[in-house]
Amino acid sequence: MHIIGTAGHVDHGKSSLVQALTGTNPDRWIEEQVRGMTLDLGFAHLRFDDGVEAGIVDVPGHERFLHNMLAGAAGMELLVLAIAADDGVMPQTIEHLQILRYLNVKRTIVALTKIDLIPPDEAGQACRRVHEQLHGTIAQDAPIFAVSTVTHANLDVLKTALHQALVALESPDPNAPAYLPVDRVFSLAGRGTIVTGTLMQGRIVTGHSIALQPSGLRAKVRGLQVFGASRDEATGGTRVALNLSGVDRTQIARGAVVADPSFAAHSQFAVNFAALPEALALLRRRTHVRAYIGSAEILGTLTFERVPTDEEITRAQLHLREPVLAFPGVRFVVRRVSPKTLLGGGEIAAPGTQAGPPSSQDAAQATILAILAQRMLEPQSLSSLAFGANLREDVAQNAVQALLERGEIIALSRPIEYLDAVTFSQVATRVADELEAVHAREPWAVGATSLGLAREFGIAEPLLVRLLAALASEGRIAAHHGYYATTAHQPKLGPEQRAFFETHVAIDPAAPFRPVSFGEVAALVKTSPITGLSQAFDTLLVRGVLVKVGDALYRGSQVEQAHARVDSFIAANGRMTMSEFRDLLQTSRKYAVPLLEWFDGRGITVRSGDYRTLRVRKGAREQLV
Repeated sequence: MHIIGTAGHVDHGKSSLVQALTGTNPDRWIEEQVRGMTLDLGFAHLRFDDGVEAGIVDVPGHERFLHNMLAGAAGMELLVLAIAADDGVMPQTIEHLQILRYLNVKRTIVALTKIDLIPPDEAGQACRRVHEQLHGTIAQDAPIFAVSTVTHANLDVLKTALHQALVALESPDPNAPAYLPVDRVFSLAGRGTIVTGTLMQGRIVTGHSIALQPSGLRAKVRGLQVFGASRDEATGGTRVALNLSGVDRTQIARGAVVADPSFAAHSQFAVNFAALPEALALLRRRTHVRAYIGSAEILGTLTFERVPTDEEITRAQLHLREPVLAFPGVRFVVRRVSPKTLLGGGEIAAPGTQAGPPSSQDAAQATILAILAQRMLEPQSLSSLAFGANLREDVAQNAVQALLERGEIIALSRPIEYLDAVTFSQVATRVADELEAVHAREPWAVGATSLGLAREFGIAEPLLVRLLAALASEGRIAAHHGYYATTAHQPKLGPEQRAFFETHVAIDPAAPFRPVSFGEVAALVKTSPITGLSQAFDTLLVRGVLVKVGDALYRGSQVEQAHARVDSFIAANGRMTMSEFRDLLQTSRKYAVPLLEWFDGRGITVRSGDYRTLRVRKGAREQLV
């Protein structure tokens, strides 16, 4: 699928043309339909009998809503320029074309609309006049089709031309990282947060995790639709609606980007800039601008080493007040802050780099980042980075610290070594997706082991343990005694598993503190045909629902109640002997000795000769159930 965009002066029939071609009125708001004027982005689906299809983005024509037009223009590949036959080319027509010359439009078709409003013998003259007026724009050689949405004249011819143009377009790379600028956000009862936009490249799959930039929030694709039809996946060039779980509608706004988690947002970019000839006199070495990247509008400063004197491409630096996700090749437009006249546009050359010759520190950072990007999953020590970059170790240390602070690299512990953030994010995405799959298959398990994950990913377990530790320290996953899980995962035993432990680790009302044999229960677990019982046993032990004390197995509630009795007794008497502890629980010495030693080992009690006192006072303890 590809994206067709409309452009043109207000009231030149863009929305009527879209409705005539698709049967869909792109004006979503009642106010738009009453006033007959598009105020915000509209969308429609164009289908052909042979399966060729396109999304249409209908943009506002009025200059007051040009910021809305820019939010939808980034994804346009094929432009339909609407020009009313009775008006001809108007100022807003030219302004739209000036903007679109800096974006992604690959081909233009002109629709000379409203030919029913001029005498039939004037249609040819109107087409020639428009052709002359479009000279010097991206539409100067575009075919012109005189049409009417009232009489339907030549609409079939225009539609055939659109089909041929769509077939000729090259499809976006589905294997590139996903990049979808968000142009609408809303919520639906029972579904939650919905975002829409044009998937510029890559692939989005239902059930997968994505990142929202520049916030860095992670979300899961709960559902996916393309023009109302549910899909399992969408590829580049598609208008997409995503149902996201894990984020609230208030956390997202137009201008955000749904992206592959390996992408990062930046607030400064090296850019290749081309000035609009009429704007050359307005440019300064530091020019305050409104920048339009994807669907975002952000204030910033465009700086030049040499102010452009012509419309040739110039290297510049774009500093933004807020970070935005963009990468080399992404197109952008800049306007003046006030009045909002167009200055020019171009493409991102590199994120996060300085304009002009790099300083020695910038060069050190770039070299270190390049080494880590090349090494990928081979963490590098500071000394190896200094050697590889031909730097003194103190210079390398400063460069590493700067890269860490910007989040472009991450540090692994034991020993301290470094990875580039892109590689780390790719691992994080794989880990998150695999943990979600494990939880779906085995909801009773605490999580996945490092050994299991290492085998799944083909990564050496010692390295993966360090990567998992870094993910846990950032709060991106949870670590529980050698198991790893998503932060939201709560293990849940099945009915058969629960019944097994209720039966075999039962509390005797006549001896409430008597444990059962750990070995006997473990043997029963091993021979039981109940699915996942061994993992469920581990879950109960890890979470403290069951507690192993020597050769005995207690319920967590038994240990908690024993703890409470010890607290109360020592608080009242100051100290406690072993025999007093045994009598307190009405149990035998066989069980009392190891249990009290277990309390000693966890710092609950302190032994001094024959007596125990309390080491720590009561604090928040996990309730065992």
